[in-house]
Amino acid sequence: MYVIRKSGIQKGLPKSTTSLCPECKKVIPAHIYEEDGKVWIKKRCPVHGEYKDIYYGDVDLFLRMEKYAVDGIGIENPQTSIKGSACPFICGLCDAHFTSTSLANVDLTNRCNLRCPICFANANSAGYVYEPTYEQVLGMLKLLRSERPVPTPAVQFSGGEPTIHPRFFDIVRAAKEMGFAQVQVATNGILLAKEGFCQKMADAGMDTVYLQFDGFKEETYIKARGANLLPVKMKAIENCRKTKPKPLATVLVPTIVRGVNDDEVGKIVNFALENIDVIRGVNFQPVSFAGRIEETERIEGRYTTADLIRALAEQTDFLEKEDFYPVPAGAILGELASQVLKDPKIAFTCHPHCGAATYVFKGSDGKAIPLPRFFDVEGFLDEVMDKVFRERYSRLPKVASVALLLRTAKKYYDRNRAPDNMPLLKMLKNIFYSGEKDALGELHWRSLFIGSMHFMDDYNYDIARVMRCAIHYATPDGRIIPFCAYNGGPTYREEVERKFSIPLEEYRRRHGNVEGV
Repeated sequence: MYVIRKSGIQKGLPKSTTSLCPECKKVIPAHIYEEDGKVWIKKRCPVHGEYKDIYYGDVDLFLRMEKYAVDGIGIENPQTSIKGSACPFICGLCDAHFTSTSLANVDLTNRCNLRCPICFANANSAGYVYEPTYEQVLGMLKLLRSERPVPTPAVQFSGGEPTIHPRFFDIVRAAKEMGFAQVQVATNGILLAKEGFCQKMADAGMDTVYLQFDGFKEETYIKARGANLLPVKMKAIENCRKTKPKPLATVLVPTIVRGVNDDEVGKIVNFALENIDVIRGVNFQPVSFAGRIEETERIEGRYTTADLIRALAEQTDFLEKEDFYPVPAGAILGELASQVLKDPKIAFTCHPHCGAATYVFKGSDGKAIPLPRFFDVEGFLDEVMDKVFRERYSRLPKVASVALLLRTAKKYYDRNRAPDNMPLLKMLKNIFYSGEKDALGELHWRSLFIGSMHFMDDYNYDIARVMRCAIHYATPDGRIIPFCAYNGGPTYREEVERKFSIPLEEYRRRHGNVEGV
């Protein structure tokens, strides 16, 4: 095997794990169990008492997702060496981490041209400006590309609002030149709504725009973002559509808050399908809680991936709960590609409860058809997983391994139920013969990705998830830190930003009247 191994997580319910006390941040034991059809986490700090929260909103989905759990082999060149019991307090990445970097975040600034009430970072509230220099950013990118056995394939520039960094386009260009297959930006879209900005991004090498998109109600934007930004979002999408030589791929990123915009998740997906020529996906993010929140308020407001999947099934006429698979199901395909192509490829070996996704295809008749309706994903994964762990594909020459893959896939492909414009087997053949980004891109451009990534907070923190995190932050001091450790738990974000920041007033004296300060 090249990139994955059988999972070491404890499966089934009830189970034990380790978590953190939300008050003192010390590692404490936690209990995960079923109650009233949901999965709960309970923990007790000897100093601060007991905490209870919803871990997953549907026990059947929880158990189904665990079926596809696999672990990664980690990285061959970790930045630090620790014992697993030290997680998450000595991040690096360390030699106890299971998953290489599937997607790296590089924060370009904590300045922003908005002041969102639910934001991770804001220079005005922090009192300092964190804004790595061009040279520091290059160092972080080089660090990510030096990971072994698989160099980080995708980088997302984030913030603050990354598009206001003074050398934003130079940074995008440098990332593409370093060999990142996917260069992305997480943005509020304000600058994208200006003429020419999207084309300039595309010319620099931008592949994908991750656009904050919280629905269609004015009050949602006012509550979450402080202003009605829907017209700005629409203009940004239109400008992404107009870029040459092809539309700039856009992924809508709605932060879902119970009682605020959870009634619009189906409408958001339908909107994406109507604009599938430019919108490549919807990546929902159920809100995480920051700060001290009373138990009753948390439990009433907790919205998990399972709640999202249930809502999508209720609010659309084409999605069902069974259409969704956990992220590590894709890791099995990553290992398959590694064995067929005889070269280690990225594998999304995060924890099975970090996120879930499906792909939806649109036929020439306009009807939306999820992939599992015409391709038996479960049957295919079961058979492929068995062959992968026996290294069946790696022992065959490439031509023979591709032929075996196609024979296997054909058994689970129902051509009569597939969209009339969907040559799935031909696309699989092209992907696995060439291994090229363009071959895989054809599959993505014919489909809409619908997914959810539920980042943890201090109340539902599970260290087993942190140790398998696939989305990491690169920092100017040469570290790579898992997302939920960077933004929660030990909160490395504040440590890193303070170390590499300057006071707000000093920044104003140096740079004058600029956005975000």
